[in-house]
Amino acid sequence: MARTLIIGYGNLDRTDDGVAFYVVNALRQRLGQPPLSPDETGSEQLTGERDSVFLRQLQPEWMETCASYDQVIFIDAHVHENTAELACVPVQSEYVPSPFTHHMTPPTFLALTQALYGREPAGRLLSIRGHDFDFHRGLSPAAAGQVAAAVEMILGMLEEASLSWGMEASCI
Repeated sequence: MARTLIIGYGNLDRTDDGVAFYVVNALRQRLGQPPLSPDETGSEQLTGERDSVFLRQLQPEWMETCASYDQVIFIDAHVHENTAELACVPVQSEYVPSPFTHHMTPPTFLALTQALYGREPAGRLLSIRGHDFDFHRGLSPAAAGQVAAAVEMILGMLEEASLSWGMEASCI
C-alpha cells in the first residue's frame, strides 16, 4: 500500500478558507482517527499509511516529511467561478515564484521537495469552492455542503491507491 499524506491548508478565521480543516476532520473520523483541534496540525500523529494534517499554509518545513510519502493529497479552497464546486486535479511539480510573500502552491511545494530531498511524491489537489471569506469561523452553507463529497472523493483515491498509484490515475 502506498503511504499517503493528506495536507489540508487554509485560514480557519476566514470562513470558507478553512474548509480543508473540516474535510480533514471528517476524513479522520471515517478512518477511525481522532479529530484535530483548531490549534494542532496533526504532526504528532504521523505514523500510519494514511496520515493527515491541517496547516495554515504550505511551508518548506513540511517538505522533508512529505518526501517520506508515496503520494500527497492537498486540500484547499478555491474561488474560481468557472471551476466545479469540488475539483480534483493531478499536481505536476513546477517551480513558480509567487507574487505573494507567504504563498506556496502545491506544484512549487513538490518541485522544492524534489530539489531538496531527491524524492517527489505523486500529488493531487482537491479544491472546494469558497463563497464567504469574511473574518469569522465556520463555513458557508455551500462549502459545508461539499465536505462529505470531498471525503468520499478522498476515500476513493485512497482505495484506488491501495491497488496502484500513478499520475495517470483519475481523481475519481
